[in-house]
Amino acid sequence: MQPLRSGSCWRAVLARARRAVLLAGSRWASDGPGNAQDPPAGAGELPGELDRFGGVSVRLNALDHLDPAAFKRALQAAVQKWRSEGRVAVWLHIPILQSRFIAPAASLGFCFHHAESDASTLTLWLGEGPSRLPGYATHQVGVAGAVFDENTRKILVVQDRNKLKNMWKFPGGLSEPGEDIGDTAVREVFEETGIKSEFRSLLSIRQQHTNPGAFGKSDMYFICRLQPYSFTINFCQQECLRCEWMDLSDLVKTENTTPITSRVARLLLYGYREGFDKIDLTMEELPAVYTGLFYKLYHKELPDNYKTVTGMC
Repeated sequence: MQPLRSGSCWRAVLARARRAVLLAGSRWASDGPGNAQDPPAGAGELPGELDRFGGVSVRLNALDHLDPAAFKRALQAAVQKWRSEGRVAVWLHIPILQSRFIAPAASLGFCFHHAESDASTLTLWLGEGPSRLPGYATHQVGVAGAVFDENTRKILVVQDRNKLKNMWKFPGGLSEPGEDIGDTAVREVFEETGIKSEFRSLLSIRQQHTNPGAFGKSDMYFICRLQPYSFTINFCQQECLRCEWMDLSDLVKTENTTPITSRVARLLLYGYREGFDKIDLTMEELPAVYTGLFYKLYHKELPDNYKTVTGMC
């Protein structure tokens, strides 16, 4: 794909594109048979923002005066122009209060890509061959906190109120957009149990597909080791039936627990006896390739001399 230009150069391109849309509209016949060829109303009101992948993003703003038929003519003229310019795709963002424009767009070949609380996004592939547009989110991320007090060998467990079988498990929930998994674990533990804690390590990752609770999508479930710094339980009555500090050995032996909780309890027991370095995936924040951004990398602890090594002997 050709790299996209920026700044005043693109403003000139957009201006030419808008003029071209108007010219194309003047040649476009209206929908009714036998009607005169009038310019499509609002054709100049569909400016597209060009992206670096060769696509066009259209955001509908003040189009309340357009009816669906006029919008369809304007969009059809704009798509024709973008296709002639070699654009590969169109992203059409429609606010929920302008949903009347979805059907006209669909009649031109647009398909749903995703929807959020206040808008939907439709796409139209203009390039050659099958669409190469990326799909929307296909996974949900759940996080639990295994809050373990090394001094007492007690671990914090809960029973969910709204389950058919009330088995012991670690408190947790879904991660929010833009929230790190360690922060999710700390937040969810506090919301469910009233216990304050801090992130120590990542213990395990479960991957599961076609999860009914994830609307049939794939599900990622992370369990973090947390260290408590408060101990008085004040659990959420709406979410939890029971909550208590349980001896780790008792959690390992009980049958009234979920399989993943049982396995992680054994993992924690191994770490407690042999050293948590045997089980911990630690976290380090590193600079991303994008200026000013960072990411968090989870892995077994790397010795300091290997962090700075520049070559192999």
